Amino acid sequence: MATKDGGEASSELVLYSYWQSSCSWRVRIALNLKGLSYEYKAVNLAKGEQLTPEFEKLNPLHFVPVLVDGDLVVSDSYAILMYLEEKYPQRSLLPADPQQKALNLQVASIISSSIQPLHMLSILKSLEEKISPQEALQFAQTNIEKGFFALEKLLKDFHGKYATADEVYMADVFMAPQIAVATERFKIDMSKFPTLSRIYESQKALPEFLAASPERQPDALH
Repeated sequence: MATKDGGEASSELVLYSYWQSSCSWRVRIALNLKGLSYEYKAVNLAKGEQLTPEFEKLNPLHFVPVLVDGDLVVSDSYAILMYLEEKYPQRSLLPADPQQKALNLQVASIISSSIQPLHMLSILKSLEEKISPQEALQFAQTNIEKGFFALEKLLKDFHGKYATADEVYMADVFMAPQIAVATERFKIDMSKFPTLSRIYESQKALPEFLAASPERQPDALH
């Protein structure tokens, strides 16, 4: 299934994705921004399809997303986005300016390394079993807010429409799904983060963001 119309792309691109995965969402946004069509292959994490021997051949860590481009298999959203930048340079997600580029990579790294892994469903399920559902939720909320305070300080002096400029870059691709998950699933009070809130209002209106949103994916539960 091609989820982006009108873009010229490798017909061999296949994305293994789960509709609610924020990591998969990042990659869907990036593919849309670059105008790359792709086949969507759903991996139902709720049913444990990521644990099958077939999927393990693609990613021994059993995580989505996984991008297949011909004979090449790339897992991990950060690695996938960097690969797309190299292979498909149209509509670059990294600015040419070294300082802006570093800022985008820093934002992406904070989200992918210091926020998202600490609220993975597998982590929270384990905490719920060992302590309680309420304490597991508080653990997630505390770590999300810690990361958001860091991002707020990092971006407060930038006054573009989006995270680092008036154009959408990699920082936006990582930020938008993370903020959506934080507010909808973990009920984070975004009034604490005025800069992030302002940026998110612009991000969530993007057609590429909307097309990549969980509820519009073929495996979404309605």
